Amino acid sequence: MAGSPDKPGASKLDQVVAAAQRARVQREQGYREQALKLYPWICGRCAREFTRENLRELTVHHRDHDHDNNPADGSNWELLCVYCHDNEHARSIEPSAAGEDARAPGTYQPFADLSDLLKK
Repeated sequence: MAGSPDKPGASKLDQVVAAAQRARVQREQGYREQALKLYPWICGRCAREFTRENLRELTVHHRDHDHDNNPADGSNWELLCVYCHDNEHARSIEPSAAGEDARAPGTYQPFADLSDLLKK
């Protein structure tokens, strides 16, 4: 029986999978922390506000569904609560099953006028 993925007896595949999982966790922590610094802690769909106590329920959604597209300005991210995030992905799965474009963006822009308000 092979050891854990970090042990010498582990198979090459186990080691590759473990390394990919560690890289994914590190990548997610990086863009999540950046997004939480850039954006107010409010769900971009339902407008629910978050505090440190429930912040774990606020997720980072990639607008173009490409988790490797992480520009430093956050233009591909939006903060969504876990419920709205699940709903967003469910909406993209259903059209793809019907042969429609699964990456069609949402039309609601909750912070569209934010820059104008900040200038005042």
